Amino acid sequence: MSSVTEFSDLLHPLPAADDLEHDRRRRRTRRWLIGLSVLLVATIPVAVSLGPASIPLETTARIIGRQLFGLPLQVDWSASEESIIWLSRVPRVLLGAAVGAGLAIAGVALQALTRNILAEPYLLGVTSGASTLAAAAILFGFGASVGSLSLTGSAFIGALAAGVAVFLLARVSGQMTSTRLVLSGVSIGYVLHALTSLLIFASDDPDAGRSVLFWVLGSLTLATHGSAVLTLAVVLATLMLLLYWARPLDALAIGDGTAQTLGLSPTRLRAMVMVLIALCVGALVAASGGIGFVGLIIPHVARLCVGTAHRRLLPVAALLGGIFLIWADVLARSVLSPQELPLGIVTALLGAPLLFLLVRRLNPTQ
Repeated sequence: MSSVTEFSDLLHPLPAADDLEHDRRRRRTRRWLIGLSVLLVATIPVAVSLGPASIPLETTARIIGRQLFGLPLQVDWSASEESIIWLSRVPRVLLGAAVGAGLAIAGVALQALTRNILAEPYLLGVTSGASTLAAAAILFGFGASVGSLSLTGSAFIGALAAGVAVFLLARVSGQMTSTRLVLSGVSIGYVLHALTSLLIFASDDPDAGRSVLFWVLGSLTLATHGSAVLTLAVVLATLMLLLYWARPLDALAIGDGTAQTLGLSPTRLRAMVMVLIALCVGALVAASGGIGFVGLIIPHVARLCVGTAHRRLLPVAALLGGIFLIWADVLARSVLSPQELPLGIVTALLGAPLLFLLVRRLNPTQ
């Protein structure tokens, strides 16, 4: 069934003859949601136990149980194991799940907003904005007295500034089209990427330059319980709002004419979703740096699972994104142990073959 037919089913009452097909799609979505939820819950303790210092899964589960519920009463593990599990890996895995889910739903929204199958958070220039201001904070040390808090705040401000710049550049005579949005995001992104490179080139401190490069390529090393919970709250709020706008996004994905026929304002809807995604991605990049390919690949995989309707697509994409980034991070900290790969390298290496397979599946007319 084509995406237009599926969107039409969501925007209009279903005839009785289509009830069976509607129920089939709903059951299929329910199976995917249940299966992915179970997989995510199972993934978290396994991922927490893996790393340069491998800790048995049973010990990991007992440490988490003691921290959460005070059980078991008997402690038969070392203080260093408890510190590794609870203070380092648990927040890191939770942050990875939140960032992966957030990047995935941001990609879904942007692909609907621009009607461009290659759209992802990098398209907004938000990631580049965060990286530029974070690079300035690292290389020139402003606000160094507050350490990682300054770095995170700088990245968030840079992300929001880039989002606002893209919004203003794309809005001409009170209108914002998908083409102008794409071109504005690409333009801002290239300018900011060049500025980041210039800052690294101008720096006399090679260690600071490597820190900036690691930040630009993404990492979860700054994860704390506080940052994980805050990022998860931002992602959940974004998901709830996007689900509220699911049917308008369905209409916008078909075309502006369809949205206008249904009484929607494409420009206003794009502006609202644009602001929401800029805020969300700003928070994600502030917590983890620039991580590519998740927002590009995961939405397409989710569509293969449950179709194109956003009320089904968004939660499935969120679960897939969280699981994908957790395992990408496990590889990042394990493959070259004790060294750690930037997370963006791993997601690119995993995402590029998936993108190739998706391209092979496209219709010749697409």
